[in-house]
Amino acid sequence: MLTLFTPSSSHSSTIKSHLPRLPIPSTSYPSQNLTFPSKKLSPHQKIKHPSGNKKKLITSALADFGFGGFESAQSVLEAVSVLTAIIVVHESGHFLAAYLQGIHVSKFAVGFGPILAKFNANNVEYSLRAFPLGGFVGFPDNDPDSDIPVDDKNLLKNRPILDRVVVISAGVIANIVFAYVIIFAQIVFVGMPVQEAFPGVAVPEVRPFSAAARDGLQPGDVILSVDNVELLNSGVSNSGLSNSVSRVVDVIKKKPKSSVLFKVVRGGEDFLIRVTPDQNVDGSGRIGVQLAPNVKVLKEKPRDVLEAFSFTGREFWGLTGNVLDSLKQTFVNFSQTASKVSGPVAIIAVGAEVAKSNVDGLYQFAVILNINLAVINLLPLPALDGGSLALIVVEAIRGGRKLPMEVEQGIMSSGITLVFVLGLFLIIRDTLNLDFIKDLL
Repeated sequence: MLTLFTPSSSHSSTIKSHLPRLPIPSTSYPSQNLTFPSKKLSPHQKIKHPSGNKKKLITSALADFGFGGFESAQSVLEAVSVLTAIIVVHESGHFLAAYLQGIHVSKFAVGFGPILAKFNANNVEYSLRAFPLGGFVGFPDNDPDSDIPVDDKNLLKNRPILDRVVVISAGVIANIVFAYVIIFAQIVFVGMPVQEAFPGVAVPEVRPFSAAARDGLQPGDVILSVDNVELLNSGVSNSGLSNSVSRVVDVIKKKPKSSVLFKVVRGGEDFLIRVTPDQNVDGSGRIGVQLAPNVKVLKEKPRDVLEAFSFTGREFWGLTGNVLDSLKQTFVNFSQTASKVSGPVAIIAVGAEVAKSNVDGLYQFAVILNINLAVINLLPLPALDGGSLALIVVEAIRGGRKLPMEVEQGIMSSGITLVFVLGLFLIIRDTLNLDFIKDLL
């Protein structure tokens, strides 16, 4: 499953949504909640090796069990748009909570970096910036250029504790509401996706010139067995991983430069295909395919409004439970999962693959990112909304006395610096993990 870490810092004068970090399994296949439909398997006929004309290979394949390339501009744009919309919703929550309480707001920015366009309205600067994967709401509390008196009661820092709690937590609330609305709209207009599992593992895409392409695997194949071990269960486990997909990936990783025997069904006929995996730099095997559970997705529409809310609640809490469980596993087994924590480049790569495969998956991709953003921001860590809430709790315990300004700024600045350095590292690492970058190296 997908687990997004999107920190949002709340310094005394600025609330920022920093770039997200996403633990992604090293295997490349959709999670339980990012469903991809596949046709029902045709009856098996005879076993033979494939020959003759092959289907045209798809150049935008997600290959090598890594992050996909950015070959499809439309799908990348859709993924970036989803991320940007989610962050804009988060910041709009902060903005509206402040505006409706009469708290001074000086800036509302979509993106970071150089300003591309801006306008002013009601003493607020609205701007569009060069890098769209973020945004921030600015408050004039500590702005030396502001003409607002430092003791103005409508500065955020001078407001009562409850008012500040509402402003800081409003971003999280906005993302939760947005996630619920997305699910509700999908269920009402499209229907609730229900999976029907079939034996085997689907191969949606094959990377050109990969081991799989050289040895005869084609997009649309369904792998029925690997090394004579039948793949009977194409369902998804509680961890969000397909048992069959995991089995295929494990066999491939363990056999670099060694023959792996696949039994596949194609066009109603069964074939035996031997594939020799290439070797990754870490010594594991790879064949250059995207794998997915072999499932058919049915759409169940609600009969009335009450059933629509029932379906929405079931899906919302199911996805929230998956996110919380994944977060728990990340912290409990951090030494094993740290290498899988990835940044915005990886998220866009995954989102682009989802967008190319299924619109329903893109909706649920957006829901999962919203829930992740909300959950992560509640953690009591510096540079997160939860960190700012923790400082307010300390203030309340101290009888309304704030921590010294230099202490508070030191805590928040250290958190922002850590997030910036980690985010930069993840961007560089994830970029180097992109398939077309690997090919150039």
